[in-house]
Amino acid sequence: MEAILAQSEQAMQQVPASHIEGISHRVIVPPVVLKSPTTTTMSDAIDIQPSIMNHQLRRALLAIAAIVLAMPAGCDLLRGYTEGRGERIEAYETTVSTRSELGAARFVFDDFHGLSTDTLETTALPWKVAGTALLLADDPSTTPTQARLHTILTRFGFLYPERIANWPLPEQPTFADVPLGLVDGQIRRRLPAIELQTVNLGCAGCHAGALHDADGNATGTVWLGLPNTSLDLDAYVDAVFEALTALGDDPEPLLAALRQTWPDISEREIATIRHFVWPRLSARLPELARAGGALPFRNGGPGRSNGVDALKHRLGALPANDSAAAVSIPMLFDVGLRSSLLVDGLYATRGAERFQTRDRGMPDAPERLAGIVGYFTVPTMGVEPDRVPDMLPRIADAVAFLTETVPPPFPGRIDADRADRGERIYAAHCASCHGSYREIDGALRLTGFPNRLVSLKEIATDRRRIDAISPGLVDAINDSEIGRKQIAARSGGYVATVLTGVWATAPYLHNGSVPTLWHFMRPALRPGRFQVGGHRLDLDRVGIAGETAVNGDWLYPSDHRPWSKPSLSDSTTPGKHNGGHEAPFDELDETAKDDLLEYLKRL
Repeated sequence: MEAILAQSEQAMQQVPASHIEGISHRVIVPPVVLKSPTTTTMSDAIDIQPSIMNHQLRRALLAIAAIVLAMPAGCDLLRGYTEGRGERIEAYETTVSTRSELGAARFVFDDFHGLSTDTLETTALPWKVAGTALLLADDPSTTPTQARLHTILTRFGFLYPERIANWPLPEQPTFADVPLGLVDGQIRRRLPAIELQTVNLGCAGCHAGALHDADGNATGTVWLGLPNTSLDLDAYVDAVFEALTALGDDPEPLLAALRQTWPDISEREIATIRHFVWPRLSARLPELARAGGALPFRNGGPGRSNGVDALKHRLGALPANDSAAAVSIPMLFDVGLRSSLLVDGLYATRGAERFQTRDRGMPDAPERLAGIVGYFTVPTMGVEPDRVPDMLPRIADAVAFLTETVPPPFPGRIDADRADRGERIYAAHCASCHGSYREIDGALRLTGFPNRLVSLKEIATDRRRIDAISPGLVDAINDSEIGRKQIAARSGGYVATVLTGVWATAPYLHNGSVPTLWHFMRPALRPGRFQVGGHRLDLDRVGIAGETAVNGDWLYPSDHRPWSKPSLSDSTTPGKHNGGHEAPFDELDETAKDDLLEYLKRL
């Protein structure tokens, strides 16, 4: 049979691209579909090149067609589904010794079913095609190299770290080709012969951030669990779409540049790009252009994500709302003390109390949150909901790592006397919402978290995220496969956030609308506009380092050279209002605010 299949590969490479199934309209990034012919076109394929097939091969292919005809309509083989896996995560699965180590590897490298012919219809990309297109769009006269591609992707906030400071394994991973945060693997199929390196956005894309030195400058070291506050998904997707569109009608310049960039690319992958990828791109890109671009919604700039509108889009028939529902990418420390997830407590485990005080000593299992987190792959990675249950154990491994992860230490000086006074202020004014901390093994650790839901009337922050959670969306979630392990509810408020590592998570508020904690504590002085992305850390005011311009904007210091491309965040944009959470600071004088700020550096 292997010999027959090997012969079949050669014949099936002659299948015209027009026989490949069409592309879904549920697009997050420019899609490519690599699906095998339907049963009808499989029969047609037998007659494409009769001169190269002997009688035995014709009989074998007819037998395959008969088997396929007998399969149920939803069968993966029948519809041409195939899936890839990254070699790196497969290697870790056979070598790590603890669940936490495996969880870290999954957090960085596992695709969680995100590399497949299905996800190529939604969020995944053919890596070498997209990368080469970006290189040609950037400067077609310069030799395309992977080093240049690193520079381009860094502009969007992607990271190529020298080391991961909280990596639990003795040997550091390297990122020579694909940046941290994009998971990659080869999608392969024997019939028809397909090979394609594919990438998708992984956990670490949003939830691994750069560390800063004692001067506030970003270093080449990252910390898993911090938010990537410079990642600009809108700019990345727009650039890929524009670069692919600019390629024109002739694939040869792309293929020539691709060979220069990846000299070791296989001939099978070249053939896949030429005969499958290129025809589908040529057909689909004009459709996307007529629809206004690749993204049917916006994330709102660096450090922000819009999972609500992404989910609406994936569920279908529910309108998206531009970027109004976007939130600041959160850090993931002390996630095990959360009884619900997302800024408004949208998701909770079925049968559990949604807003429940949790203590560090309470018995818990990673599987509790894995049943919720697993379905985040539906909007973010394009995974079909019915493929989530069988990978929940892998998600639980990643959650197990996160429950043991602590934040990095503050890189600057902390005034001990002021911080001690700030601790008392925190206990009196903040702990009832944000939880209690005590020293464990020489560092402050969150020991109890109230999971308190604060009404919109009380908190008075931007309401657009709450309004985006419509009754129809809640019903759609609960009636879908997503609702098997969790139950969604419209809370009408925001859950007070965990403050562990808060000093490293600027900008602030749930929508990322305030540049520093100093401004946050002084509502009247919050700037209406500020730069974000590739910023320096202000170790005194704690947040994005800047200077007040004549017009009141908070702009980078004149001597700062951003490591990624910055954007100007505007609080007049729907969903980015910077008001709210003001009453707690009305009771504090300037000294008390400074003392509280000093204490927060310890968390």
